[in-house]
Amino acid sequence: MKEMHLFCTFIIGSICSVSTNAALDRVGDFALLDSQGEFHQLSRYQHRRAAVLMSYDAACTGMEQLLNDFQALAQTYRTDDIEFLLIDSLDLGRPAVRDYGLALPLLEDAGQLVSETLGIEHAGDVLVLNPERLTLYYRGPVSSALEQALSGVVKESIVDTLQASGGDCPIAYPGRAAHLETPPDYGTDVAPIIIEHCAECHRQGGVGPFALDSHIMLLGWSPMIREVVLNKRMPPTQVDPYIGHSDSARYLSKQHLQTLVHWIDQGGQRGNSETDPLEALNLTEPNGWQLGEPDFIVTGPENAISPTGVMDYIYDEVDLPFTEAKWVKAIQYRAGDASVLHHLMTFVTAPEEDFWGQERRQESVSRRFVEGYAPGKSNIREYPEGTGVLIPAGHKLSMQFHYVTNGQRTTDQTQLALYFSDEVGLQEQLVQAVPARFVLPPNQNNHALQAEHVFESDTVITGVRARMNYRGKKMKFAVEQADGSLKEILSVPAYNYGWQPHYILQQPELVRAGRKVHVIGAFDNSVSNPTNPDPNKEVTFGLNSWDEMFTGYFSFYRADPE
Repeated sequence: MKEMHLFCTFIIGSICSVSTNAALDRVGDFALLDSQGEFHQLSRYQHRRAAVLMSYDAACTGMEQLLNDFQALAQTYRTDDIEFLLIDSLDLGRPAVRDYGLALPLLEDAGQLVSETLGIEHAGDVLVLNPERLTLYYRGPVSSALEQALSGVVKESIVDTLQASGGDCPIAYPGRAAHLETPPDYGTDVAPIIIEHCAECHRQGGVGPFALDSHIMLLGWSPMIREVVLNKRMPPTQVDPYIGHSDSARYLSKQHLQTLVHWIDQGGQRGNSETDPLEALNLTEPNGWQLGEPDFIVTGPENAISPTGVMDYIYDEVDLPFTEAKWVKAIQYRAGDASVLHHLMTFVTAPEEDFWGQERRQESVSRRFVEGYAPGKSNIREYPEGTGVLIPAGHKLSMQFHYVTNGQRTTDQTQLALYFSDEVGLQEQLVQAVPARFVLPPNQNNHALQAEHVFESDTVITGVRARMNYRGKKMKFAVEQADGSLKEILSVPAYNYGWQPHYILQQPELVRAGRKVHVIGAFDNSVSNPTNPDPNKEVTFGLNSWDEMFTGYFSFYRADPE
């Protein structure tokens, strides 16, 4: 404690509290994209001693000097495992800040919720954060106080949060101010957000681990809800909103985030509505076939689901009785037990093939992909007009099931409805697997990889899917243009092994003959990856879950000749 008192004397103008029960202030985990679309999460910097975050406003007087001094510190500590970042606390948005030409990543605080939660009051405010413990080493300006704090981080001598005064450019929080003046109403503002974005999974019988079916349930889970929306665990399958668009993704606007978080922060009041919209909601798995009576119903296996534990993938093959080729124009999945079926992938395979087909032997192959099942959707797929999935005579379906346990022993037997087309001259809907082979070194938090494929004829890309295992970090999909530049069509900046949906593009992408498509991404084989089984292990390519994969799938059909 004597050393702590001596340390405080170096901080001019500081407010440094020292007590016999010294402790670092707690902070919540958070995640943001930066102005280049890269994902940053505080708890995923555990391979660093600290993350240093400065609020940036180019219009603030003196910001240029503050930035220069901050960047100089970044250079000084570049070998000390300290990460330096900027944050757009004003929520100017990517179009406004993308061309700033900054040397450090600038995090996009859409809705200002992270800056608000961290208590950032002025442009130029700096926070030195402990990613492992989610605690705060230092709060204050770029000054000698900050330098002393960073030195203390390296020496592991800081035992109490250090604070220094400063800052001339106050940050306004108009969203918070508006909600303080007129608090969000549960019945008209909050419940509709839950109904639109959450209730389909978080309902009785849904795959979500708890039901959000009343105000009292929402209030009870509100601390967790606040946590998972700020660190972007939920909604799942989040993609970069600035790159392409897919209704298969789960976008949540910053206005909805502000409404939800501010309502929670203000106590989650019930309000005066006579009825509870969540109690009145009646969501059940649809029993009927929404496209009418199917031409053929595929009944999957009876899979027994244990009440607890983590289940590995289950693979199964379903023989088909067709003596002639069939063209499928649409499908619908119907889960046997939607509370445990997390996702399902289905391919058309030859008699001698398994689920992986020619991917076992070839690096880049075209395959017949039917569609995937994902929770919280209608799970209907109608292929683009003039196209279909071909099932040759004698072929079968190969399925990959992923289940989650929910505390109850149950059985799932999922059905797949097939709707056939008699139309002549259909283009075949296929999927192109574009993989990379690799050796993944241990303790690497950003091991970059890329793969590419040339389409020999004019091709229309209709969807994409990222496939990695536990160490997957990010993956984006791009199409090469005539001038050699890359047009990004979808980006998954925070890959999650538990969510591997097929993203149907709202706007299909035409690829001219001879052009390449690119898969660009990285692995995180470090302690910072919460799903990593062993960061000290070297991992190679393989199709088993304990191996690793780096495969981008492009759903496509060949365009009609002009």
